[in-house]
Amino acid sequence: MANDTRTAATRWAGVPLAARREERRARLVEAAFELFGTQGEAGVSVRAVCRACGLHARYFYESFTDIGQLLGAVYDAVASELTGRLLAALTAAGDDPAERIRAGIRTVLDFSSADPRRGRVLFTEARANPVLAARRQAAQTALMDEVLRQETRTRPAADPRLARVGAAMFTGAMVELAQQWLTGGLGDDLDAVVDHAALLLAPHAP
Repeated sequence: MANDTRTAATRWAGVPLAARREERRARLVEAAFELFGTQGEAGVSVRAVCRACGLHARYFYESFTDIGQLLGAVYDAVASELTGRLLAALTAAGDDPAERIRAGIRTVLDFSSADPRRGRVLFTEARANPVLAARRQAAQTALMDEVLRQETRTRPAADPRLARVGAAMFTGAMVELAQQWLTGGLGDDLDAVVDHAALLLAPHAP
């Protein structure tokens, strides 16, 4: 134990306090992501998270006031990663509306199912949790705004009201599509789901 203590002290020697706190926070978020993604909300507690990442409970409260705030941080991290991949896919697809639709659908579904923990965090688990419900609503609004921005960029002459209606319909459909895909309600052929969804969403998407 003494050797472990000296090793930890050596590791952090000269490291600023802010950096140490950030590293501990990242470990807590990663542990919570694993627990939430594999066991659901019921598996996430202060004790379980701290045990999973090897930190004392006092370090939990150094970064978070409660489990709800930690779950919000987990959601933000996963949503941020998806947003980055989605924007990259849309950029790569160019200005062709059909290609952008397909790229957007495939990216959301593939990202969410390639690692089931992501899909659980973003779409299917703890839908009644007030913190996650608020995060999901904010993320959906942000996605709608981004779709609308892309629509304005690629088709500047489009009617603003119709463009917003289309963006809202596309965003809402994508959320429901992801939930159905993750629960197995659409089978396991991603290509087929993308083909059908792109065909149906084409009139309502950018």
